[in-house]
Amino acid sequence: MIIKEINIRKMKMTMKSPFTTSFGTFQDKDFLLLEVKDDLGNTGWGESVAFHSPWYNEETMETNLHMLRDFLIPLVLGKKIGHPDEVSELFTALRKNNMAKSTVEGAIWDLYSKRNKMTLAKALGGERDKIEVGISIGIHENVADLIETVRGFVDEGYKRIKVKIKPGNDVGVIREIRKNFPDVPLMADANSAYTLEDVELLKELDEFNLTMIEQPLASDDIIDHAALQKYLETPICLDESIHSLEDTRKAVELGSTKIINIKIGRVGGLTEAKKIHDYCMEHQIPVWCGGMLESGIGRAHNIALTTLPNFIFPGDTAASSRYWEEDVISPEIIVVDGYITIPTAYGIGYEPKMKAIGKYTVEKMQFKAE
Repeated sequence: MIIKEINIRKMKMTMKSPFTTSFGTFQDKDFLLLEVKDDLGNTGWGESVAFHSPWYNEETMETNLHMLRDFLIPLVLGKKIGHPDEVSELFTALRKNNMAKSTVEGAIWDLYSKRNKMTLAKALGGERDKIEVGISIGIHENVADLIETVRGFVDEGYKRIKVKIKPGNDVGVIREIRKNFPDVPLMADANSAYTLEDVELLKELDEFNLTMIEQPLASDDIIDHAALQKYLETPICLDESIHSLEDTRKAVELGSTKIINIKIGRVGGLTEAKKIHDYCMEHQIPVWCGGMLESGIGRAHNIALTTLPNFIFPGDTAASSRYWEEDVISPEIIVVDGYITIPTAYGIGYEPKMKAIGKYTVEKMQFKAE
């Protein structure tokens, strides 16, 4: 396939309610959508999951736009590409900027799947026709409100509850959830809010039978996590620390993690995500797919990836209605009794809803091969 045209849209959508983690609160979501077109008129879609501020990692929507416009798009525009795996090879000379790279690569995976008349899930080697779904809940200052939020999602059938924690909103909060929901699969996500000085506090979480504690220590650390895991019965799951297969290998060999959260944007795309999945499967390290508050385009890529066999735990890929009054795909993603059925249409399986995309587009840029 020859990449003939690439379109970027700067998007702005307002979430149904504010979302709070240890690093901040926001409700407006600024992001990029990228559309690629080939020589036969087929299209593929990708989404940048970078936020407007560098609070999750060093990337932002604006740095992604710079990388796409000035470096990444020129490397693929007009090029003949046989398989999406070749895209990451084209990008190897450019360091980091994984979310920007993933935006292009994801669109080309979608395009490739459509050209070859298969679902993205099948193109990746997926085996499931439906996936279990968990939910990620932001920090609530009022514990009673949090309990009611959890109750609502449990009643909807979500298979796992993830709760954000931070110093001052941790052990007591988890204790109250467990008191009300003794059997629900529960995990805590710290987003790097703690240090090794908090070992005794984190050990208190062991009594609550958590599925895992996600990224308790620094976002670039694998050494201290290995030390912390020796004190905890609760498995540590790494998120922000894992950017590549090499990071995964080192963390597993050091004993820094027992579970890996694979986020497509964080690791640079579906090709690298699949490599990490395969390595973890070989080494009996279960994985799951984390969310980045994506629109339906990015969420569809997560769904396809989660069909791979070593995605043992439910991911954060909730229904469209969890975050948006209106999503940008048709049909919107729905959850029934805690499951999402894998779409059977080619590519990501959902049709971009151009009227809605136009409604939320702030700016559009077009790049054409000469």
